[in-house]
Formats: sequence, structure tokens, C-alpha cells
Amino acid sequence: MFEILEKARIGPGVHRAVISALEIARAHRPGQFVILRCYDQGERIPLTIADKDSEKGTITLVWQEVGVTTYHFGTMEVGERLQDLCGPLGKPTHIENFGTVVGVGGGIGIAPLYPITKGMMAAGNHVISIIGARTEGLLFMTEEMRKVSHELLISTDDGSYGIHGFVTQVLKDLIDKGTKVDMVVAIGPVPMMKAVANLTRGYNLPTVVSLNPIMVDGTGMCGACRVEVGGKTMFGCVDGPEFDGHLVDFDLLTKRLAMYKGPELIALNRFRETERGCKCSIPGGGA
Repeated sequence: MFEILEKARIGPGVHRAVISALEIARAHRPGQFVILRCYDQGERIPLTIADKDSEKGTITLVWQEVGVTTYHFGTMEVGERLQDLCGPLGKPTHIENFGTVVGVGGGIGIAPLYPITKGMMAAGNHVISIIGARTEGLLFMTEEMRKVSHELLISTDDGSYGIHGFVTQVLKDLIDKGTKVDMVVAIGPVPMMKAVANLTRGYNLPTVVSLNPIMVDGTGMCGACRVEVGGKTMFGCVDGPEFDGHLVDFDLLTKRLAMYKGPELIALNRFRETERGCKCSIPGGGA
């Protein structure tokens, strides 16, 4: 089980893999994620499912090398098997015919946005997708997003491709020119989601964000993924990962995500020094 059937590097430090996971593929809904371990003594990390094929029994994962486990996963090859793969976890995206839905994806957030926009289009919505990255070389899945969008707008921070600027400016220009928007879904780095939520709050536009807090078990038992939403403590794994963007305490989320940056970097450097590393002695180091 959980064999890597296809694998490719789709950007600097960004990988895509198709994994054999029949039951997960059949049960998955847009917005849900899995928790995986690469090897017996490895740590557990969450990754959102970017696509699935229920008939073939496969799921597609897209991830960026950030810590030991994501880096190690990037070194695995076709034919190798993951130790564990648990899911689908989390609440699925609420999909219905809202009218016009704008999906905003930044960086690696483009991958989890894909199944959501696909589902929104299938539900009869008019889908406008805005995706962006720092530079052209960091863009990916553009053609896939084009197929599940009635309109696709692409921006880069440095102007190397598409519109020169941030996705938030593209969204603001879209709204200001009179486009009727009924729902916004934003997925990407925390500063980007915060900026989108701050923007849409002024227009009173319903906005959903998908959060990526520190997570261990994915079942609500450990409490590591707690986030503050509307002044209440909630768990990203079982109450989310999607929340009302206007109610999320993004500043607290940012602080919690930074808690283990130092140890994570130390562990990653140690792993890189040994290339693939000694599986029996890799320290816990973050995703």
C-alpha cells in the first residue's frame, strides 16, 4: 500500500507525487488532507490532497521542501512506499452554488485550491481563479487551474509573468471594476491569507481560508493545531482546516508557526549533510 506511482519536481523544492491509496481516494472530498510518515521512526506531517482518481485508487500530493520530512519525501522515488498514510482528515469544503466564487491561491496554496475550484465549478458556480507566486519559476499547475476556472488571472510579485503585483491587488481590482463576487476562498502563506481577509472584510465578502497550523495526530487529541477563531480556541484538524477568514487570529497563528523554526533548521541541515540521512537517527525536526 501507499506506493509512489508517479513523481516529479514541478518547481524549486516543490514536488508532486501520485500515491496508491484506494480507500482514501474513494472517501476524499475537496479541502481534506492526509497525515503521512515516510518511514517507521519518522514524524507525522499533514499534506492537503491536491487531486484524486477514485477509479484508479490514487491521490496526488504536492509539497514544498521546508523541513526534514518534506525534504526526505522529496528524495523518495517511484516504487517506494510510505510507511503510513492516514485520511482523509478534516472537514470538507462547503460546496454549493453560491454564484460567483473567486479562488485565490498563493505559492504552494495553488495545489489545495485546485480540487476546491474544480468542485465549485461542478456545482454550477462561475469560478474566477487568481494564482500568484514571487516569480515565474515558482508558478505551477497553471494549465490545471485554467481547466477548472471560467477565468484565470495570474500574478507574480516581480512581474516576470502575468500581472505585476500581489494576488490581493488583483482581487481588489476585480472587485473595484464591478465584478459581483459571492464567495472568496483563499489558500496560501499566512500573510497572504491575512491580507485577503483584511481586504474582503471591507467589502463584506464571505471569505474562507485554509489554515496550516502545527499538527501532530490530526484527530483533535494533541491540541497542537489550536487556532483562535472568533475569540474561541478551535482545532485546525477537526474543526477545520477551513475557517471564516474574518474571524481568524492570524497574528497568533504566525507566532505559533514560528515556535520551532530554529530546531527545524538545525534538523534539516543535519539531514542534508547526510544526503538521504540515517533513518534510525533523524531527529524530530518539523515538516
